Amino acid sequence: MHKTLLWLPLLLLALILPGLASAEKPSDTQSLAGVSSGKIAWDINMANAKKMLLYLKVMDETYEDLKRQGVEPDMVLTFRGPSVRLITTEHAEVSLDEEVQLEGIAEQLAAMLAKPNVRAEACSVATRLNNVDPETLLPNIEHVGNTFVSQIGYQAHGYATIPIM
Repeated sequence: MHKTLLWLPLLLLALILPGLASAEKPSDTQSLAGVSSGKIAWDINMANAKKMLLYLKVMDETYEDLKRQGVEPDMVLTFRGPSVRLITTEHAEVSLDEEVQLEGIAEQLAAMLAKPNVRAEACSVATRLNNVDPETLLPNIEHVGNTFVSQIGYQAHGYATIPIM
């Protein structure tokens, strides 16, 4: 009986492992048929740091999902409205728990912006209305005149607009 107990965990592992291996992420074959470039203009307008960090991770996963399926990602993150307060180095009036989220946002953005064909813009209208000094924007975020205008241009160039609110 004792020998049977030793083999039981191995037997269970042998039965479970094939199921785990087949738990691969599904593909998007039908929607991506004939698509070689995934052009996305993310329209980001949110004030919640925790939610922003989550969405940045999902955007990064979207980039990786496109690559995995043979589609070359081309992404621009356009920050407007209160979201510009989340992409700055100025954290003077932020609670400690939100500061951790803001640091996570900065790290996630830096990782994404280091990838090919990923760039970011911050709206000058939003920075002005939210009292954000453009000089304090996180590295590699371009300060542009108006991200509504940017969205018009990106749509004219074939980018899909995906709102993040």
